[in-house]
Amino acid sequence: MNHRFLSKMARIAGFVFVAAIIAAPYASASIPNASPQEPRSRQNLVREVRHQLLLLPYYSVFDNLAYKVEGDKVILEGQVTRPTLKSDAEAAVKSIEGVSSVVNNIEVLPLSPMDDQIRRAVYRAIYGDGALFRYGESAVPSIHIIVKNGNVTLEGVVDSEADKNMAYLRASSVPNVFSAKNNLVVASSK
Repeated sequence: MNHRFLSKMARIAGFVFVAAIIAAPYASASIPNASPQEPRSRQNLVREVRHQLLLLPYYSVFDNLAYKVEGDKVILEGQVTRPTLKSDAEAAVKSIEGVSSVVNNIEVLPLSPMDDQIRRAVYRAIYGDGALFRYGESAVPSIHIIVKNGNVTLEGVVDSEADKNMAYLRASSVPNVFSAKNNLVVASSK
């Protein structure tokens, strides 16, 4: 390979890395951060659970993972499109030092070609919008699109009330969507 091509690829990789760092706060709104009022050991556990869930290889914009930490027990919640993601999430959290048990309440969404079509259409409607495009630039976009039997739920974090409303309007205007629910949280009101 020539030097100019390698140099260009290195610059692109650098831009992707910087974009990932900048977008890190938006990595996943559904996976909560540790609160500063909590004891240090609990903060570390909450942070490690969040970290392990974000590292799951098949976690995508069409999945929603959430959790609660009660002492040394972790309760997993949310919805996923792949059954393997449910078991992978449980296994990842069980392997964390300090976790004694995991309650896995993650729902596996039903297989449906119509739901898959709606997912793609809502994704294009939201992330194809110039005002909302920036939310889709991280590895796991901050607006998650959950579709179950034609019903759409938006989960995640956005920067403003206007963005929250815009995402909802874009999602609810997609053909074949029976209903749309907006669970997006505005970052400043978290």
